[in-house]
Amino acid sequence: MEKTGTVSVLVVNGQSLQRLALRMLLTAEPGLTVAGEATDGDGAIRASAELRPDVVLMDGRLSGAAGTETIRRLTHPAPRTPRVPGFPAEETHVPRVLVLTPAGQEAAAWTALRAGAGGFLLDDADPAELTAAIRVVASGQAVITPGLTRALIDAVREQHTVRPLPRVAGLGALTGRERDVLVAVASGWSNAEIAQWLSIAPTTVKTHVSNVLAKIGARARVQAVAFAYETGLIRPAA
Repeated sequence: MEKTGTVSVLVVNGQSLQRLALRMLLTAEPGLTVAGEATDGDGAIRASAELRPDVVLMDGRLSGAAGTETIRRLTHPAPRTPRVPGFPAEETHVPRVLVLTPAGQEAAAWTALRAGAGGFLLDDADPAELTAAIRVVASGQAVITPGLTRALIDAVREQHTVRPLPRVAGLGALTGRERDVLVAVASGWSNAEIAQWLSIAPTTVKTHVSNVLAKIGARARVQAVAFAYETGLIRPAA
């Protein structure tokens, strides 16, 4: 679903100067507004429930167990209980999460993706790239900074085990050719490389990739990579 109108952003960062810089940048950008700020995961969860931002812009240095749990709780909040017995509870708010990740933290970005993050940018991204990414994530799409998809694939391959998730049903919906395309995508191949391998047109590859994403419920190629590993279609190298 496309987000229209002003996009509200919750800034989550433990550094006061960085919060100030982000607030100034976002406030000056037409169509964006800062709903509030938080310095840690617990504060982000409380502020998200209270302020109901469209996007949570989260510092990747909150990654690790605490950061992953924060993302999971933001994107999979517990159902709200009715304030008045007999009346329906207020609708649970689910924001989009965009993570600013430091270079060299690809493994943490992979974990954040599995927890529900909708996008990643390196924290040295230029202002125009950041504000554009916020709008894309708010619209329901995923954003991955250029080059990070390949790094994420390399990071997961370094893991010796991948915990299987109950998503095998989606794999059964794919045709044989779509499985081939998914394997190639999960191996880090471009559309041009897949087209050459399968002897088909790049436009046909693009159609196959779109069909794969729709059938497995993924919004971006990197989420298709996660799906391929989690269902056992591809195994990380030992």
